[in-house]
Amino acid sequence: MRKKEWKVIVTFQSTTHAMALDKIFKEQGLSGRLIPVPRQITAGCGLAWCSPLDAKASVLDGINQHELHYEKIVELEI
Repeated sequence: MRKKEWKVIVTFQSTTHAMALDKIFKEQGLSGRLIPVPRQITAGCGLAWCSPLDAKASVLDGINQHELHYEKIVELEI
C-alpha cells in the first residue's frame, strides 16, 4: 500500500482552465501534474492539479502571476 502524503490540490470549473494551468506550470518546470479530482472534494470539471505541499508557494505565485482561473485550492493527504 502506498504511503499517503500531503499535497496541494487546485480544482477548476472547466477543463480549459485545467489545461491552461497545466501547460504554464509544465513550461515553468513546476513540480506536479493533472489528476482526477480526489473523492474527498468536489469540483466542476473532474480534473485537479496536484503538487507536493512544499510547492504551495510556487503554485500560488504561478496562479497569481499568470492570472489563472481556478475553483479552489486545498491541502489534502492522498
